[in-house]
Amino acid sequence: MDTVVPVGTWRTAGFRGPRRIDADAVAAAVDSAGCLVVALADGVGDTAGAARAARIAAQAAVSVPAADGPSAALIAARRAVLAEPAAGDCVLVVAQPFGLGCRIAWVGDVRAYAWDGRTLLRLTTDHTLAQYVRDRGGVPAPAMEHQVLTSVRTAAPAEYGLSSLSLPPRLLLTSDGVHKTLPHPVIAEIAGHAPDPAAALVAAAREAGARDNATALVVDLVVGNVQPPPTGPQPLMPAAA
Repeated sequence: MDTVVPVGTWRTAGFRGPRRIDADAVAAAVDSAGCLVVALADGVGDTAGAARAARIAAQAAVSVPAADGPSAALIAARRAVLAEPAAGDCVLVVAQPFGLGCRIAWVGDVRAYAWDGRTLLRLTTDHTLAQYVRDRGGVPAPAMEHQVLTSVRTAAPAEYGLSSLSLPPRLLLTSDGVHKTLPHPVIAEIAGHAPDPAAALVAAAREAGARDNATALVVDLVVGNVQPPPTGPQPLMPAAA
């Protein structure tokens, strides 16, 4: 029997920037119920181990069925990273459809946004020293913006960031090379008007002088009747540019 679930197409783009290694990674999969799950990870540091951690974490996160919840996806990512001797550490955001809405979980300073056709809503709060100081009325030093307080390796489930919302037409996941380079109004303008928002976000970050890996993943979600796949999670390729 067909099941009514959120599905959609996704696009991604990335830019290594002046870093030696691109330590960002994205992944997407359709679970056994036909739900599209997406993740974006950003390795901590400019090393091969950081890049490996990001790839492992993103793939592990999307292997968890949406029904298990996004916290379970972060737990799976942590186990996978800890099990790999060559992996460093990373931050991670995962988005799962649930009913007619979407659930988000994250650690670190990766972000998720929703575009409803008029407004860009930020769904995450950075787990950084700068945000910690700001929340307590202080003025952070610029370097604090890049000091994360949670990561895939270190965070306990109680420290995970969690949010949810009614199903948005468009979901954006970004690494800090995008959202710490571009102001919110620019991200909103691109999210709502660019033919390929992922590519446009990365191009704008590059033009603005991004000093870090810059990666965007954009999902256009719809609700429809989908026949669940016969087996477990199915990896997806992004929509053609």
